[in-house]
Amino acid sequence: MEKRIYPEPIDSIITPEPFPRQSFTDAAQAVDALKQLYDRNTAFLRDAFASLAQGTPARRFRACYPEVSIVTSSYSQVDSRQAYGHMPTPGNFTTTITRPDLFESYLIEQLKLIMRNHGVPVTVSESSTPIPLHFAFLEGTHVDGAVADRIQRPIRDLFDVPDLDGTDDHIANGTFEIMPGEARPLAPFTAQRIDYSLHRLSHYTATTPQHFQNFVLFTNYQFYIDEFVVLARELMAKGGEGYSEFVEPGGVTTKAGATAPSEGTPPGRLPQMPAYHLKKPGHAGITMVNIGVGPSNAKTITDHIAVLRPHAWLMLGHCAGLRNTQALGDYVLAHAYVREDHVLDDDLPVWVPIPPLAEVQVALQEAVAEVTGLSGYDLKRIMRTGTVATIDNRNWELRDQRGPVQRLSQSRAIALDMESATIAANGFRFRVPYGTLLCVSDKPLHGELKLPGMATEFYKRQVAQHLTIGIRAMEKLAEMPNERLHSRKLRSFSETAFQ
Repeated sequence: MEKRIYPEPIDSIITPEPFPRQSFTDAAQAVDALKQLYDRNTAFLRDAFASLAQGTPARRFRACYPEVSIVTSSYSQVDSRQAYGHMPTPGNFTTTITRPDLFESYLIEQLKLIMRNHGVPVTVSESSTPIPLHFAFLEGTHVDGAVADRIQRPIRDLFDVPDLDGTDDHIANGTFEIMPGEARPLAPFTAQRIDYSLHRLSHYTATTPQHFQNFVLFTNYQFYIDEFVVLARELMAKGGEGYSEFVEPGGVTTKAGATAPSEGTPPGRLPQMPAYHLKKPGHAGITMVNIGVGPSNAKTITDHIAVLRPHAWLMLGHCAGLRNTQALGDYVLAHAYVREDHVLDDDLPVWVPIPPLAEVQVALQEAVAEVTGLSGYDLKRIMRTGTVATIDNRNWELRDQRGPVQRLSQSRAIALDMESATIAANGFRFRVPYGTLLCVSDKPLHGELKLPGMATEFYKRQVAQHLTIGIRAMEKLAEMPNERLHSRKLRSFSETAFQ
């Protein structure tokens, strides 16, 4: 038998020089310090990996995430009309930080509000949470497998790797337990949880997180994406009309005023959930994602987009109309959801109500009226407001229908799909304003299905109008101040100060 040779044990950890704690009364300066510390520590890990690949004797290397902390000692009353930007009680609050370059404007806004409301400084320091090597590489970095093979020891012996035991949603879910003497969370996500999602976003959508906008449209049909691409390219050719550029999978970018992309390479094949970004300065534009079919995809993508802290997301797609009075092409504005998708049962029990958000509902109804030219009582001819049921079995019609049909009738559902309740529930869970506007594409309970040829004409006629409504609704929401859009209805008893 071949004798196995074990490498010598590593008895020390190499780290960067200690980073002194710094106190700030200016939010921008605090974020600059976070960027400096993050850049230094991630560069340390990348350089260490490169040196090992070149044959340097093995050592264990560690660098930690930056951390921002705030201490309050008073129960002083703050303006609680805004849902975030203040702490519920005195105490020590902290959070680890990643990618301060990507979150710069967000971090500055959050810290400014806290300092204004509580009159306290913020402290920037080095946390005790290691940065996994995988998350230290810059966006777009390709690590050749042969390089890693030249390192004689397992990567886990030499660097910290992602720790799934500490990458969870306990804070967002309200199940986080604070140990005696432990600081309370300042933000809904930890740095490692955010890094995990940023890497997943690139994988699932074939676009980097920096392109995502604050207003997100989800769809379950490629027809909508095709129409979005046509519209976005037309806008770019006309000079943008307020939008600065259009980014497609692979980073294919068309600038305002151009008729063709100027950078990027289309992927050889589309990813699982391709994303398209109609960008405005300050991430104020619109991102559209084709999530495909099913609640699993809907949960997966919203789990990851949530860490970017968007201002709103909406579901635009097709549904089964459940009422005989509905016609193909009618719109359904969801104001309640029956949740039989099951993918969120462990994170958000089904007994938790998912309320409609007035600001989103009004924006959607006004957009339908503006685009269709109908208003008041006439609008009811093409749009119904009611309960949408979301299920996880696309072929539910093939089973005994007595149970499902009875439940749908008792719930007063007017439409059925496979994604809307999941997206709304995850919006509720992650404090992201949400809404749903669906289009009736068939009526299975009444035997009304599209025939060949009818489907093509239906999609040509209806998708363009539906998408225009969704974009107009998003533009209306973007015109609202953040403090109005981010509703207190989405906040629990004890909330993080960060939105």
